[in-house]
Amino acid sequence: MSLRIYNTLTRTKEVFTPIDANNVRMYVCGPTVYDFAHIGNARPAIVFDVLYRLLRHTYGEAHVKYARNITDVDDKINARALRDFPDVALNDAIRQVTEKTYDQYQKDVTALGCLPPDVQPRATEHIKGMTDMISVLINRGHAYEAAGEVLFNVASMADYGKLSGRKLEDQQAGARIAVDAHKKNPGDFVLWKQSSADEPGWESPWGRGRPGWHIECSVMSKAELGEVFDIHGGGLDLIFPHHENEIAQSRCAHGSQVMANYWMHNGFLQVEGQKMSKSLGNFRTIAEVLSVWPGEVARYNMLRTHYRQPIDWTEDSLEDSENTLLAWQENIEGVEASEPDQTFVEILSDDLNTHGAFVRLHELSKSKERESLKASLKFIGLTLSASVMRKTTDNAGNAVDREAVIRLIEDRLVARHTKNWAESDRIRDQLAAMGVTIKDNKDGTTSWEPK
Repeated sequence: MSLRIYNTLTRTKEVFTPIDANNVRMYVCGPTVYDFAHIGNARPAIVFDVLYRLLRHTYGEAHVKYARNITDVDDKINARALRDFPDVALNDAIRQVTEKTYDQYQKDVTALGCLPPDVQPRATEHIKGMTDMISVLINRGHAYEAAGEVLFNVASMADYGKLSGRKLEDQQAGARIAVDAHKKNPGDFVLWKQSSADEPGWESPWGRGRPGWHIECSVMSKAELGEVFDIHGGGLDLIFPHHENEIAQSRCAHGSQVMANYWMHNGFLQVEGQKMSKSLGNFRTIAEVLSVWPGEVARYNMLRTHYRQPIDWTEDSLEDSENTLLAWQENIEGVEASEPDQTFVEILSDDLNTHGAFVRLHELSKSKERESLKASLKFIGLTLSASVMRKTTDNAGNAVDREAVIRLIEDRLVARHTKNWAESDRIRDQLAAMGVTIKDNKDGTTSWEPK
């Protein structure tokens, strides 16, 4: 049995051959911890958890290393800290934002049945590595200082754009030359930028500043997995510019032909047929979904669609997922798991064909191969050891403490009036966890209803 995966770099499905079968290495871009993760962020966490399980099964748990980073240096984090904690010292405010968000993310992905990665490096732990790599890029002629920034010179790399298929000359059209006049090329990107007194910063050869987004992952992946490793994963939206720029930095700094041999990307997620957006009212955090649906229902619902295809996240699909898991749960009740079904594992090994794998599970269920069914479900992260019924089953508000809801809404209105946005968000999340949907009206009132 061989594992085959679709490689974005070559645009073909390939047999996976690790650099070292005793040290299989995978890096996946993790969250930027400035706000609670939305359901779209759950997709790579779940998809690459399945791949992690499959790699451990194939090569042995001791021979696989999975790194998923935490981005805790970002201008979005700075803005959120200033908004939520205006009277707190910036570094302390940033820590409060990132720690709260980081803790919630860990709770979310654990509830979704994801195994913890072997390492979860944080950007703030690798600043020295970033300044060292930037220095190497400057010395090798791949980066330069301009207008208080250090920029990567994309023209210095002959095949820049190979991952995304973008040609350097195509990026000239429509470039905002007036805005980016200090750049040699419109596509040049920031490696290091200056920090003002009210922004986080670290000392460097180019003054007090902070890293650009892309350099963070190049340095963290090298620190944990080496200059060249096996698999790099993430969402489709990261191909350009993030992953393209990671490749450029890493290859030019190390003089290597590749950064990772296989690049895997999961498809986009929409909600009820539309792009997820707060303005459309269909924005869903993982925590909000989990306040209504058990994690295993959400996990199965995510995996029903092949990871490279777009997925439409709907209430109807969640209900279907719930019904399927309830049937399987009843089928395996009181059964001891045996070994995962070999055909199931082989199907899954074909570029994570979860749809085909679930078809096989239905076959096992019908043929009453209950021990193998239970083991195969566990293999893909579905233990079904607790009830998979949704947490809110009636829509009439009977299970909701109405007085408590009204009291919390009043507290939230006070928090919004005093611009205490952190407290407002906290109460909103508490209401969501209680199974309550709220809507802020134009007249300043807030309406609510049970989900």
